Amino acid sequence: MFVIYDEKTRVPVRVWLADRGKLEESCLEQAYHLAQLPFIHKWACLMPDTHTGKGMPIGGVIAAEGVIIPNAVGVDIGCGMNFVSTDLEVERLRPVVTGNGTLIQAMISDIMRNIPVGFLSHRERQASRVLDRAMEQRELYQTNPILFPLIEDAYYQVGTLGGGNHFIELQEDQNGYLGIMIHSGSRHFGKEICDCYHKRARELNALWYSQVPDEYRLAFLPVDSQEGKEYITWMNLALAYAFENRERMMERVKSAVEEKVKRFLNIPIHFGEEINCHHNYAALENHYGKNVWVHRKGATRAQKGEMAVIPGAMGSYSYVVKGKGNPESFCSSSHGAGRAYSRKGAMEAFTCEQVIRDLKAQGVVLGKNKKSDVAEECRFAYKDIRDVMKNQEDLVEAVLELKTIGVVKG
Repeated sequence: MFVIYDEKTRVPVRVWLADRGKLEESCLEQAYHLAQLPFIHKWACLMPDTHTGKGMPIGGVIAAEGVIIPNAVGVDIGCGMNFVSTDLEVERLRPVVTGNGTLIQAMISDIMRNIPVGFLSHRERQASRVLDRAMEQRELYQTNPILFPLIEDAYYQVGTLGGGNHFIELQEDQNGYLGIMIHSGSRHFGKEICDCYHKRARELNALWYSQVPDEYRLAFLPVDSQEGKEYITWMNLALAYAFENRERMMERVKSAVEEKVKRFLNIPIHFGEEINCHHNYAALENHYGKNVWVHRKGATRAQKGEMAVIPGAMGSYSYVVKGKGNPESFCSSSHGAGRAYSRKGAMEAFTCEQVIRDLKAQGVVLGKNKKSDVAEECRFAYKDIRDVMKNQEDLVEAVLELKTIGVVKG
């Protein structure tokens, strides 16, 4: 970890990388913007997977006094991870052949049939305790006539994966056991909330002649203002929805795996306790003697003893970790490997054939309807997750190292 503190910063920037040369210039510029904000508590943080985002770097963590910044949470509110371990040895799966390929291929096919991916939604309205509760408290949400109708739309997206870097993976841990990992968020719901309140924050900041330049794309809302209270209410709804979304998908994946194991191996499978955590959100926490709004945009909370999940890229490694509660990072860690190439850059640098060959060489089963854009999310497009983990040894302890054996992508 190194610290940037110079004439361009009002507060320091703590960076969990070996040196400044590892930080892209556009990301550094955004870090300077964070360090100039008048309401930042102590310092700004960049996790070892950091790269340029919209307004705030991905892998950025700030603690703000009295304000909340929609763009410092991001468009996929509640994006995060769900993981469950099993007592099934992967070697028992590999030799089994079904009428639909290997047993792992059959599991991946079942998952794709049961969980809509990409832009797809369920055709029928799904049950949702989170949305039902929101409708029971509709007076909290009807104040925003733009967003309120989206609650009904969200019933059709709960239990769906989405696209981009979201995935469902079957994995093998370092002891040879099967694990299931899901990466997804609040789908279209979270994006609309962010866009709506970022726009409103920009309008208000212009009226107030805010010290925060509009080009920073970090317009803020005081948490005691009507707009700030509204955003927090909607953000928390999106967080609960994202948590339920991952939970619902995990139920279906576990069911698909259990059914196939029972049919072809005739043995029971037992699942461990789920780890379901966000990495795009803001929360009121106490750090260095003050209650502050900690914004984690592509960062995972890692309080002392807290279990969390840090994914790599498909065909690479992922980790279950235990937090060390490092106060300098506001008890945070990376949320993944971090992009080394933009999606467009990855498509230009790597071909579909290269990626497919790489996955086959590793024995990874790929479930994807449209394979032409597979290079966007290949492991070569990301930083080396093991380097990322090495750079945050003071933030988390690795408990499980997991290797992809099957993956579903949007």
